[in-house]
Amino acid sequence: MTRKQEITLHDTQTDPNGPLERLFGVANAKILDFLAIHQYDYSKQDIAKYSRVSMRHTLRAIEQLEKLDLIKFTRKVGHSHMYKYNTDSKAATLLDRFMTTISLQECKKIAFQELTEQKQVEEQKTEPQIMIVNA
Repeated sequence: MTRKQEITLHDTQTDPNGPLERLFGVANAKILDFLAIHQYDYSKQDIAKYSRVSMRHTLRAIEQLEKLDLIKFTRKVGHSHMYKYNTDSKAATLLDRFMTTISLQECKKIAFQELTEQKQVEEQKTEPQIMIVNA
């Protein structure tokens, strides 16, 4: 592989326009986590506050997530635009299933680790203690 091909390959691997990069930026992930769990509509300010994302990143993420049909505008309250997780979207439904699957896998892994640790502690308690007495 030539140097030019390596540079081109490297540039395409880090392309920020890929679908996963557009979707799973840090701000996007935090906002999706928040809205998927809390099925109400929220203002941009509340989304930023509760998902712990700066307002600047929230505005950018909301625009991206709305274009991907993962969240939707629901109504206007005063000057605030309200948004919620778009449960009518096929992509959002699949993403919700994916998040549920990941969460279940993590729970199972934690439960298995805790059971293993508990068994080890119980085995240590039940091991016979041998005392050697010098006569």
